[in-house]
Amino acid sequence: MTNSSHPHGWSGSAPHSSYPAFAQDIPVYNWSAETQGIVLSSFFYGYSLTQALGGYCSGLLGGKPVLGSGLLLSSVLTLLMPQAAELGVSFLIGLQALLGLAEGVIFPAQYTLWAKWAPPLERSRLMNIADAGCTFGTFFALLVAGIICQTLGWPFVFYIFGGVGCVWCLCWFLLVYEDPAHHPWISAREQEYIVSLLAHQGSSHGHSLPLVAMAKSLPLWAITIACFCTDWLFYMLLTSMPMFMSNVLHFDLRENGLLSSLPYVGNGLGHILAGLLADFLLARRVLGTAAVRKLFSALGMLLPAIFLLAVPYIGCSSTAVVVLLTLALTIISMTGAGININHIDIAPRYAGFLLGITNTFGIVAGIIAPTAVGLLVSQDLQTGWRNAFFLSAALNLFGLIFYVAFGSGTIQDWAREDTVQ
Repeated sequence: MTNSSHPHGWSGSAPHSSYPAFAQDIPVYNWSAETQGIVLSSFFYGYSLTQALGGYCSGLLGGKPVLGSGLLLSSVLTLLMPQAAELGVSFLIGLQALLGLAEGVIFPAQYTLWAKWAPPLERSRLMNIADAGCTFGTFFALLVAGIICQTLGWPFVFYIFGGVGCVWCLCWFLLVYEDPAHHPWISAREQEYIVSLLAHQGSSHGHSLPLVAMAKSLPLWAITIACFCTDWLFYMLLTSMPMFMSNVLHFDLRENGLLSSLPYVGNGLGHILAGLLADFLLARRVLGTAAVRKLFSALGMLLPAIFLLAVPYIGCSSTAVVVLLTLALTIISMTGAGININHIDIAPRYAGFLLGITNTFGIVAGIIAPTAVGLLVSQDLQTGWRNAFFLSAALNLFGLIFYVAFGSGTIQDWAREDTVQ
């Protein structure tokens, strides 16, 4: 879940005169880059701690209350951000960590719900359309946040987004139901259709989990390793490539609104197209579940890595780099129809918990990758960037090979309801 709690107003770069007359008293904090980095990273430390816990609780208590509670708490905390900043950096860091803890349960709870609602032949497009919403939401939030900052001042970014989140949560608790069997408005035909197709999955898990069997499961390790490697590449593209363009090509991507938005638009559209195509192949029985997951994982991991390797050899063309970056972030979305959905294929009863585990590994990759890039580039600019690109590509190739070798598309024995826990 993209965090919308990082307005540009924190940097202190905007003078008071950039605000309207009624907002001249809006505070501007001249924090150092190091302080800003600590504030922003504190969210991810909290975010990583509740991934597995969120998945476990959603399987035990239900995805609806866990997801709704997590987002409601996130929205309330977002409303408090300007006050925390006024109290001091320590308060802001603590609130950011709490925000991460609250948001960490959302994606695992979402997977728990999808396992109960998405029929196998519609799963790819339904889940990928939802994932596209996150990407389009990021694009829209960045656009709107800039307008709000210029017209009302940066604190209103938090007030408006937090308020919208609270209203959304009200709709969530009133309109969403845990599973088709308890939904009062869908037709009996649709209810029977979904329930019958998902009957083989079994019910949600209880208090105990087959942790030993999970730890020995090669298909689960295949997803975990592939997620780590893919997220390494994703964060490399998202955070380090703009830095490469600024330091090496002397081109600030953020100053060009159209170019900076292309990767987000491409990624969102890529998710939707990948989901539609994956379900088409499954419905027409062109390929089996395992083959479809491996095909889309291969496309989403290999092609972006190749684009990344090409960057050091295309000269000083910032346009060509933007094109490669956009293509890479568009095509990496194909993993949404591969390794991401594969959690539900192999263990629908534990999908939320498993996503929490693999997401934790992905977050670790997101923390390590920028640090590794910084270390390599600090030694030698040109060679360092080339080595960083090669490292990212090599990791993705390894993750893909491991996933193709050991990935599966069938429910594992330890994930069946009749298995002794």
